[in-house]
Amino acid sequence: MAKTVLDYDAEAAHYDRTRGGVPRASAAAEAVLRLVPPGARTLLDLACGTGLVTGRLTRPGLRVYGADAAHAMLRVADDRVPGRVVRADARRLPLPDASLDAVGAIWLLHLVPFSAEIVAEAARVLRPGGVLIATVDKDAAHDVGSDIDEILRPYRSVAAASDRADLITRYAAAHGLEPAPGTRFTGYGQGATPRDTERKLRAGYFTSWFPGGPAAVESLAGALADLPDQDRPRDDPRYRLACFVRRG
Repeated sequence: MAKTVLDYDAEAAHYDRTRGGVPRASAAAEAVLRLVPPGARTLLDLACGTGLVTGRLTRPGLRVYGADAAHAMLRVADDRVPGRVVRADARRLPLPDASLDAVGAIWLLHLVPFSAEIVAEAARVLRPGGVLIATVDKDAAHDVGSDIDEILRPYRSVAAASDRADLITRYAAAHGLEPAPGTRFTGYGQGATPRDTERKLRAGYFTSWFPGGPAAVESLAGALADLPDQDRPRDDPRYRLACFVRRG
């Protein structure tokens, strides 16, 4: 099954609406700020997208910037954090060494096969005592124990996940980042429905954790179609935020 990769330039116009909107973004921003050290002056939000989270990372004395690789996303983000967004690859930031107090990577590392490079680049631009804050184990968080999950669980595999907490911790340690206490937050509006889960399964959205072939897809799709309340969202996921401190 081919992996489905979103065209983020095309997605920009309706991205927020399909990702939980303001409630989810506010919960994420509040969680990030809980982990940013009190004396931090600068924070870079990697893969900031439309800036919905970035614009809510507000605290007296903290200057927040956003970086993304998609032009259309940045056009929206620039309305929310004017003059503080830049087009950049998260692996090659246009910043000098030790220039930031915090780097956020929210809903990013699970999307890419090069999470190790992103962690390394974050470590490079962090000052001693600075923090990398990143969501980890995102796909695993979507197993909330629902009837949908009972069907999918035998096929779930986290082995290939690029944001596994143990992997990110290992990458961080290799670049002088020590683990610190993290936190969790609710992914409002992200509760799955049977109908939408079946659609995503057929479209190849779950290839990061689903190892089955066409026959398994058809079997699972049939089981999902038989569930009651086809359009009732199940519980929202609880996302995990990991935190790593730059030694120095």
